[in-house]
Amino acid sequence: MTETTDAGTNTQNGQAPHNDQTQQSLATQAARNLATTTKSQPQMQSISSRWLLRMLPWVHTPGGAYRVNRRLSYAIGDGRLSFTNHGTDIRVVPPELRELPLLRHFDDDTVLEALANRFTQNHHEPGDTITETGQPADHLILIAHGKVNKIGTGEYGDHTILGVLADGDYYGDHTLTTNNPATWEHTIKAVTPTTTLTLPRQTFQELLTQSPTLRTHLENHHANPRPPQNKHGEALIEITSGHAGEPQLPGTFVDYETTPREYELSVAQTVLRIHTRVADLYNQPMNQTHQQLRLTIEALRERQEHELINNPEFGLLNNADLKQRIHTRTGPPTPDDLDELLANVWKNPAFFLAHPLTIAAFGRECSNRGIYPQSVMLNGHAIPSWRGVPLLPCNKIPITKTRTSSILVMRTGEENQGVIGLHQTGLPDEYEPSLSVRFMGINEHAVMSYLVSAYYSAAVLVPDALGILEHVEIGH
Repeated sequence: MTETTDAGTNTQNGQAPHNDQTQQSLATQAARNLATTTKSQPQMQSISSRWLLRMLPWVHTPGGAYRVNRRLSYAIGDGRLSFTNHGTDIRVVPPELRELPLLRHFDDDTVLEALANRFTQNHHEPGDTITETGQPADHLILIAHGKVNKIGTGEYGDHTILGVLADGDYYGDHTLTTNNPATWEHTIKAVTPTTTLTLPRQTFQELLTQSPTLRTHLENHHANPRPPQNKHGEALIEITSGHAGEPQLPGTFVDYETTPREYELSVAQTVLRIHTRVADLYNQPMNQTHQQLRLTIEALRERQEHELINNPEFGLLNNADLKQRIHTRTGPPTPDDLDELLANVWKNPAFFLAHPLTIAAFGRECSNRGIYPQSVMLNGHAIPSWRGVPLLPCNKIPITKTRTSSILVMRTGEENQGVIGLHQTGLPDEYEPSLSVRFMGINEHAVMSYLVSAYYSAAVLVPDALGILEHVEIGH
């Protein structure tokens, strides 16, 4: 056996030498004990761009409430109906039948219950014809689930899609009280698997003969036609134009809503707790109180944007007028769908708002058609747009379990009768506009407490300031 030792390198039995040299300098692991570490401030993954908060014009609301005064509008029963299901059996909620123009303000719940029990459930596959133009029209159709196209005859005899009906919509309510034989004006064709509830006119007439309250209601309905109104349902302002000579001019006045909508400021609050020992001793190179407060405010602002989108009282998804809600033609968001959405908010649209996944789905549809939308510069960022209107991302817009979402488009500003944000500035201990940080004291555990409060709301000044494209499929 041969053993050779040279400068700490051993060779035994022909094996490779081992790296066992004597350390000649200070190791980095030990050197770091004397070095100053460069640190980032605390990071938080949930911070988003919050474009809605940045783009909304914020209106000072000193009284804590904002009243939206409008011209008088007449309720015409243009809402949507709701349904319940037990397994595969679907049933219309009886009080929801008041959304039909014929039953608006009808207050006999017993009759509505009996009427709801008389609907028949039907299922239609994609492509099935539910009604056909020219065929006898003798029943009311409620769309319980699914999507259908309303098809009519165009100017030159071709078939044209006049609209899309989906969950909660109805068609044919005028057929229930028509004495003369009527025919369908449109063809209704299923686009997706669709469930409908139908009520034959004969069944409705049988219930009518048994219910004096229903007969009285319908007599009053026909005896008191809708007062004069414009296409938006507002009380009409009489104006004469194009006349010659000295005809008698009409007298008129502008009527107002007697009970206008009021938006009260909402609040998001939390109590931030910091131990005095931490606040006193561990403030280099970053102030602990400041960093705790910064991240807490970021979380509050994220919640604020979520509430502006989803709150049931003032959230934009829940406060859009029913006439301003449309459905996609095929499922995924196409350029045609966004064009139709812009047609609903055509007066100075400010921006679209959609989930990032929805924007990606729209990009795929554009690529499939060979369309490449231009970007616009907004606050130093290149933002995708459609027809020059920015398409802003917002991760607060929900995505359902079936991978559908919504796209919003809005006009903004009081001067444009648009969508506005509401807040109040000049608060006690104000830290940011409409956000206050109040010191609450130190408890017996030496923990300091700060009350952090943000006040906000949003208002839609006129219905056509906000439009929503619903049931947008993003899984294709």
